[in-house]
Amino acid sequence: MHKEIINKIKPELNKAVEHLKTEIGSLQVGRATPALVENIEVEAYGSRTPIKHLGSISAPEPRLLVIQPWDQSILKDVEKAIVTQRPGMSPVIDGEIIRIAMPALSEERRKEILGILSEKVEQAKIAVRLKREKAWKEIQDLTSEGKIREDDKFRAKDDLQKIIDEHNEKIDEMGEGKKKEIMTV
Repeated sequence: MHKEIINKIKPELNKAVEHLKTEIGSLQVGRATPALVENIEVEAYGSRTPIKHLGSISAPEPRLLVIQPWDQSILKDVEKAIVTQRPGMSPVIDGEIIRIAMPALSEERRKEILGILSEKVEQAKIAVRLKREKAWKEIQDLTSEGKIREDDKFRAKDDLQKIIDEHNEKIDEMGEGKKKEIMTV
């Protein structure tokens, strides 16, 4: 019965790790990646839509992003969204595309980004910790209701902690990988 509780939180833990992956992918580290702009929402066609649904995004050079909207009538809308939602990025309309040159990061900006990164990693760990506490409470409730034995409760605690440790390890690895990427000049 305790395995059901543990299996139930696995997708939630995976979701926390995936959310972190998305969040740190959007951190600007001096190298152009589509993840920097793909989730910026553009006011177009009467609703807010992410850029990735409005056109193609590519990084033809290490410090250059190119966005090619499928509908040329929204070029200005895409440019405006980038300027307002990503200060520091300077999109330039060049015919039917938008070019964004990525400036090299200063040491000060790198430190700022490291602070943001550690914040996002900590938020992911907090989410995992909250899921663990919720599952542990459910296991304890089952024990107090007499649905599982005391030794099964402790076995469940060990199983739960093993899964939590695995997810925390993934979070740490992702954070360290991004940290190396940020500090690479």
